[in-house]
Amino acid sequence: MAARSLASLSLSFGLVSIPVKLYTATESSSAVRFNLLSKDGSRVRQQYISEQTQKVVERADMIKGYEFEKGRFVTFAPDELKALEESASHMVDIVAFIPEQSVDPLFYDKAYFIAPDKRGGKPYSLLREAMSRTGRCAIAKWASKGKSHVVQIRPVEGGLVFQQLLFADEVRNIAELNIEEVAVSEAELKLAIQLIEQASEEEYDPTQYKDEEKARILAAIDAKIAGKHIVAPEPVEDGAGGQVIDLMDALRASLSKKGTAAAKGKAAAAAPPARKSARRGAAAEPTPIRRTTKKSA
Repeated sequence: MAARSLASLSLSFGLVSIPVKLYTATESSSAVRFNLLSKDGSRVRQQYISEQTQKVVERADMIKGYEFEKGRFVTFAPDELKALEESASHMVDIVAFIPEQSVDPLFYDKAYFIAPDKRGGKPYSLLREAMSRTGRCAIAKWASKGKSHVVQIRPVEGGLVFQQLLFADEVRNIAELNIEEVAVSEAELKLAIQLIEQASEEEYDPTQYKDEEKARILAAIDAKIAGKHIVAPEPVEDGAGGQVIDLMDALRASLSKKGTAAAKGKAAAAAPPARKSARRGAAAEPTPIRRTTKKSA
């Protein structure tokens, strides 16, 4: 299915205006949704109750309001709400170019793609190539549906990412946690660096990671459909046994464990591929779950 654009925008680059279309860059598919049912298995319906009359209020009879004092609201008619959104602009104004890595990922909010619209191909490619060569990204302002946004526009292979950013007052300061600075020895630091180097890779490959919890839950749902009774798995021992472990011993043991795991990984890669499961929704082999046969009444 072809991607559908969310909006048509105009990217202002100096005196150059680049017509672009906005597309979603991500989709959440990790949540397994459960429905609320009554005990007889039928769906339940959500209703809104007036606090004053205790009667059900239908959606057609609702209005929107803003609480400016405790228990006091100023209400808005539909045309007034629409007027609040009329400040939305299709113009995205680039205000600065900064080093590409200078935006802390803490400020990342929603991610989108932008693609050139009609007659926008050449200036779009020009902007992307210029930012790639200079190692910089663009910071721009954009107003949408009554709210202003700051966005980062950065080049990637094949196009441009339109990254919505959080404002400064939307990101908490880690200094508020008052984290204690604890001195570490050079010997401990050396072993920790060895552990990091042993597990280092050159880049992040998202295809190497699967949603194991989703696979486990879907497997349990399949078992439930088949008439099985699902029992919580046995708790996994962490090996510490509640005792204080010497940091140096733990680091050495971790290095030894990583070395063994790496050797097993190489052996597994050389072995013939295992037969894939035909179970619904199982992109990878799910974590085992203990089941017992449902007893007859």
